[in-house]
Amino acid sequence: MFSDFFKIAPKGFLGVDIGTFSIKVVEVSRAGKRRKLDNYGEIQAEALYEKPFRTFEQSTLTISRQDVVRSLNAILREARIKSRQAYFSIPDFSTFFTTFSLPAMTEEELPQAISFEAHQHIPLPLREVTLDWQIIEKGGEPGAKITPFKILLVAVPNEVIEQYQVIAQDAKLELLSLEAEVFGLARALIGEREKKETVVLIDVGARSTTINIIDQGILKISHSFDTSGNDLTNLISKGLNLDYQQAEEAKKKYGLTASEDMKTREAMLPLIDLILNEIKKISSSFSQTEKTGQKEVQKIILAGGTALMPGLAEYFFKELQKPVVVADPFANIYYPPILEKNLKAMGPNFGIALGTALRGLE
Repeated sequence: MFSDFFKIAPKGFLGVDIGTFSIKVVEVSRAGKRRKLDNYGEIQAEALYEKPFRTFEQSTLTISRQDVVRSLNAILREARIKSRQAYFSIPDFSTFFTTFSLPAMTEEELPQAISFEAHQHIPLPLREVTLDWQIIEKGGEPGAKITPFKILLVAVPNEVIEQYQVIAQDAKLELLSLEAEVFGLARALIGEREKKETVVLIDVGARSTTINIIDQGILKISHSFDTSGNDLTNLISKGLNLDYQQAEEAKKKYGLTASEDMKTREAMLPLIDLILNEIKKISSSFSQTEKTGQKEVQKIILAGGTALMPGLAEYFFKELQKPVVVADPFANIYYPPILEKNLKAMGPNFGIALGTALRGLE
């Protein structure tokens, strides 16, 4: 899909989301105090190639650089995207997340302490990764110079970073920064109201599902596992003896609704319940470890292509007894009204690309 509704735009920034089966690009700029959508584009791997953009080779997920560059160039060309300053998102399954506590110290001592502690948590030699971190909790009295800290540590293999650097260079894009996709997703979906709440942000992607807990606007937990939207399609395919495309159509048409085609629902429920069990386990763990004790989740946001599956939000509400909403990342972005229907339909899929682009407006 491509859009070319905006012919003249001030300096814009691109958000690039390279998924397993699709690439999405969003261009944004600022018009006064408003954040404005300038352009967007998406291309599916199956439209051009017989393989996805990421494949497993020798137990490693490898990105098809040449195919990605050609597809990126096709999006930029067909959507007539002019901006060349870009932020790229890195999939959560290519990123290591961990949290740990540090004893009382000054903030100046943190970098050295975190580097030392990282050895205990990162499953790769530190020379092979790039580290980033943020404070997610600060103990002690307000204003105290020496306090204990709780840290969120993010590690990305240098090999992954180098792949993205080459892709950006070959696509003639200026790579401004890389970030784990959860940060872009949170930037797009966590508004001022959500920053006062404890939110579970669930991204059901084509290859994996990521469960994130964001408390008072701060990412506290990020957990990825291999269950995915494609796995749901495969269950329908095998259970109902359909080819993959027929199964995908059944998933989008019937989903978990109590319709005349209950077999689609029944085929998927074991995997859906597995996702729900992970959500319950992670939410419970978070609640028990918070100093305030028994901190409860107030809202659940569903993102990713599977979020729009009929009946999914309703089933999650029934099982979790929490408000469940489908991601609408364009809700606070200016765009022509004629795009509203399209953006509502594609919103859950474009949260990462949009949020990554919005980093340029911060």
